[in-house]
Amino acid sequence: MPDNQPHMYSDLAPWFHLITAPEEYEEEAAFYLKHLLENARRPLKTVLELGAGGGNNASHMKTHFQMTLTDLSDGMLDLSRRINPECEHIQADMRTLRLGRAFDAVFVHDAVSYMTTESDVRAAIETAFVHCKSGGVAFFAPDHVREHFRPGTDHGGHDGDRRSLRYLEWTHAPAPGAAVIEIDYAYVLREDGQPTRVVLDHHIEGLFSRHDWMRWLSEAGFQPQEVMLEHSEVPEGAVHFVAAKP
Repeated sequence: MPDNQPHMYSDLAPWFHLITAPEEYEEEAAFYLKHLLENARRPLKTVLELGAGGGNNASHMKTHFQMTLTDLSDGMLDLSRRINPECEHIQADMRTLRLGRAFDAVFVHDAVSYMTTESDVRAAIETAFVHCKSGGVAFFAPDHVREHFRPGTDHGGHDGDRRSLRYLEWTHAPAPGAAVIEIDYAYVLREDGQPTRVVLDHHIEGLFSRHDWMRWLSEAGFQPQEVMLEHSEVPEGAVHFVAAKP
């Protein structure tokens, strides 16, 4: 992720749960939990999450694990602390984090999508590997892989306490041969006593093939396999990667 973070993770971080609410992640978190437990070769008690954001997945997974949550954005970590006060929170870049300790599992949700170069992805994978115990497992959930990518639009938002947000998301087709995609957001914000305002936000995400992901995970020392996201709101699923550490 670039140093100049998108509005979603910087000045608009306090609004994040009105973009995507923690309660919407129950089904998705159950899918990740299932694959972590099924692919580990040791009991899973401790989990490190890289790019935990506002703590939405952790709010469901923490009942099963002792979780350490890391993210590049202080604002997102502040949001996560409000709903996950029992979890350890650390501000860090998933490419360079070194805690000097290992965990039974490492979970990397869609924040890994902001790794826009091969070296970025490899660095994040290496961070997961060095923090994963032998017999443990890592899970990577990029938003897109090249073979399944489709441009499109989405919209949503929520009402909160004295303020509301609605958004339009526009995911563009990549340029021929490009390893990145661009996503534009328009946020419509309403807050008591203030005029409605619109904020535009531009995101850049990496787009790599399934073969690349599998090769990079294998070369890091993992034993990876592909899994398809099972979710009632994602009929075609999405390609994710679960990787055991020998």
